[in-house]
Amino acid sequence: MSLLEVSGLEACYGRSQVLFGLDLRVEQGQVVTLLGRNGMGKSSTLKCLTGWMAPSGGRVRFAGEDVTGWGADRIARLGLAIVPEGRQVFPNLSVREHLEAFAANRSGASDPWDVERVFALFPRLRERSSNMGNQLSGGEQQMLAIGRALVTNPRLMILDEATEGLAPLIREEIWRCLATLRAAGQTILVVDKYVKRLIRLADQHSILERGRVVWQGDSAALDADHGLWHRYLGV
Repeated sequence: MSLLEVSGLEACYGRSQVLFGLDLRVEQGQVVTLLGRNGMGKSSTLKCLTGWMAPSGGRVRFAGEDVTGWGADRIARLGLAIVPEGRQVFPNLSVREHLEAFAANRSGASDPWDVERVFALFPRLRERSSNMGNQLSGGEQQMLAIGRALVTNPRLMILDEATEGLAPLIREEIWRCLATLRAAGQTILVVDKYVKRLIRLADQHSILERGRVVWQGDSAALDADHGLWHRYLGV
């Protein structure tokens, strides 16, 4: 059974339908991407998966449970963590306080992520462990947002535009981190626009166009058809 299985997902804002029968599958240990231009339904999909938006149709199964319509807190406790667009760190909590406040072992990991392990992954956070969230650079906030998700020891980690607006060197550090997590077996769903990097990182890809999945395939197939990039991604 897949870790995440989405079938026939539909969603609406009022009378405006934004998702039309979306299917998505993420297997344990995979890195999967959700691609598409702005306004094509990626954010709405993530809201439905994480419990911030109730689907109007279809089913969402996660970790063996039908979580369709569950609230965000209940889904999170089952082992889903999101690194949200915009980072959303708390301005009045220090780096260490962020990590300690969210620490859990929701996947039952035998070697769980904790504060020290996150500091080893991101030494810059150790150096700024007493700094408040609003005293960090954008790149440091992104590292903290990833670390905050990791200390919950999620079954599935979702990253929503994790490299958006970052300086090139910081962006490379985030890609390095994701490669490390993949090698460690962390299951990840990524929304990002850097297709060349995602091809090297991910196993499977889904492209959305106006709330529908218009293409799914592996990295070799996506790399072989750059017409898809131009047609659906504007690359």
